[in-house]
Amino acid sequence: MSSPLALDVADLSKKYGDRMALSHANFEVPMGSICGFVGPNGSGKTTTIRMLLGLITPSTGSGHVLGESITQPEKYLPKVGAMIEGPAFYPALTGKQNLAVLAKLGGFSTDQIQKLLELVDLGDRGDSKFKTYSLGMKQRLGIAAALLPNPKLLVLDEPTNGLDPAGIHEVRTLLRKLADNGTTVFVSSHLLSEIEMISDYLVMLRQGKVIFSGKTSDLLAAQKPLILAKPENQNDLGKLNQIAQGLGIDSKIKEDLVEASADANFAAKLNKAAFDAGITLTSLTSIRPTLEETFFEMTVN
Repeated sequence: MSSPLALDVADLSKKYGDRMALSHANFEVPMGSICGFVGPNGSGKTTTIRMLLGLITPSTGSGHVLGESITQPEKYLPKVGAMIEGPAFYPALTGKQNLAVLAKLGGFSTDQIQKLLELVDLGDRGDSKFKTYSLGMKQRLGIAAALLPNPKLLVLDEPTNGLDPAGIHEVRTLLRKLADNGTTVFVSSHLLSEIEMISDYLVMLRQGKVIFSGKTSDLLAAQKPLILAKPENQNDLGKLNQIAQGLGIDSKIKEDLVEASADANFAAKLNKAAFDAGITLTSLTSIRPTLEETFFEMTVN
């Protein structure tokens, strides 16, 4: 039996005049997961998020959020929290006062404010004015505001924008905690190293089209590793490169190494062929491409 879905998009398109901002998109996001939403600028991410939040209507296709059609956002928006384009708060009010203002405006309970502040590790700073907060604290207060409706789905656009490594780590830890407690997190970010560390699922856009949708681990496992071979004698570099190419692999010399993109079992073949040719290797390593390298390969070419 398949897992219930937080998001389900089928053949979704949005056209502005002659420009297709999103073209026939299809993807699913299971409940309780963290899904990274990535793509170059202008690839259709913002358009997709705006359709999912009921801010614009699709040209064609369909979508469901928490089981409800995106043509009826009033049915699911009370169960969705969102932080788009960074949080906006009153600088002179405390964190607690800012959340109280937003709760009253949205018709949410104010009883949970202290609990939310503790959840985002601001429990001891709720009475400090917003203007005294660090960037990381401001972003976490923004996430607390998005959690006021006690949402089943949290949609975040660049939640780590402008943060230092410590702030990024704080947000990453928080998002993992939320997902472990059952909240689905749909997060758009340019920090692909963070997405790789945190996301269970991935939706990748290029020029308005979905070019990958599925488990992050599946995408990375499907990439050919980079084989790096270093001969003991640097005079053997050219010969080693010829051996690699003779095995049907596109290889090249890079500094004091021969570099080749190939299946993992190629390393053993290259090692044997080098040994048979009288070449001793001082190192032979296989490195899986990162999400950032994979993304670049899939979206730039």
